[in-house]
Amino acid sequence: MKIHEYQAKELLARHGVPVLRGRLAHDADGAAKAFEELGSKVAVVKAQVHAGGRGKAGGVKLVKSAAEAKSAAAGMFAKPLVTHQTGPAGAKVRKVWVEEGCDIGRELYLGVVLDRSARKPVVMASAEGGVEIEEVAARAPEKILREWFDPLLGLGGYQARRLALALELRGDAFKAAVPLLQNACRAFVEADASMVEINPLVVLKSGGVVALDAKVAFDANALFRHKDVVAWRDKDEEDPRELAASEHGLSWVSLDGDVGCMVNGAGLAMATMDAIKLAGGFPANFLDVGGGATKEQVSAAFKLILGDPKVRAVLVNIFGGIAKCDVIAGGILAAAQEVHLAVPLVVRLEGTNVELGRKMLDESGMKIVTARTIDEAATQVVALSKGGGKR
Repeated sequence: MKIHEYQAKELLARHGVPVLRGRLAHDADGAAKAFEELGSKVAVVKAQVHAGGRGKAGGVKLVKSAAEAKSAAAGMFAKPLVTHQTGPAGAKVRKVWVEEGCDIGRELYLGVVLDRSARKPVVMASAEGGVEIEEVAARAPEKILREWFDPLLGLGGYQARRLALALELRGDAFKAAVPLLQNACRAFVEADASMVEINPLVVLKSGGVVALDAKVAFDANALFRHKDVVAWRDKDEEDPRELAASEHGLSWVSLDGDVGCMVNGAGLAMATMDAIKLAGGFPANFLDVGGGATKEQVSAAFKLILGDPKVRAVLVNIFGGIAKCDVIAGGILAAAQEVHLAVPLVVRLEGTNVELGRKMLDESGMKIVTARTIDEAATQVVALSKGGGKR
């Protein structure tokens, strides 16, 4: 789960990370009022969307008066913000964050993520802030500093000092950076975050250090421990299909292909998508209905797939263990009848009650192609998507 910049800064501030004062606005007049309330000679109006690259796309504007703040906000509200992370359709701006200005001395990068190979969190820092960290990693990987830490102990003082020295921080900046680094790591652990990113982390000309931007994402499996974080969820920023899937206990990720996939188990889903690619096709989604899927969940999943106008054929690949094949078949048939199936459907069932499930499909009178293996199913669905799957 992702949250907005202003929410991320509130979280970091709770853990002792310095941030600048700001006000949230939902319209252009609100942005003007926010500028006046801040009482700053210079402010920055920032579009609040769940996507990076806002500055390059015109979603971050420096303003010097309430009138300029109003004009900048009006421009952001007027049209979708298109960045490299939103895709060509862009993201609708529904709110802006008006933040006081500051005198920037240097821009640094700071990020905390989980290193799954090391099985512990790692804090990454770089003297090249304000740019995409992927660019730095590709161009000059040696400029990314790393410190792994025990989540129970947190980032050690010696580690924070080592990072601060490597970033060439001295004097007041060094003294401010050490606790900031430790507090950012503490926020990561205590909030069950999957990522905490501050880019840029700014060294002020006065010597202080402040988080000028912030992104935080959370481990969805731990949200039951953080009701305050759940309250920050902005459903307007989420893919409607991913949102609908989550409400039915399904795992969904939208992709760019035209072959819809419904599979139980993440590993089998990945293998199924690989098989589709090897057969010359492109998956339209990742959809894991889970090992214990009910008839209702299967029906909901099927409707989600068919609700995607790009889908020209559907592949259902189910291993019946906890979820029996006859239950899966019943869900497929119920959903297909309700939505009036208009694209080719290939079904591969294996496992508990497989013969009963296949019989139900074969005797349904519906145009359903059955397959025995993953490769056979993938080959059939790709051929149908290319030959007869137009809607």
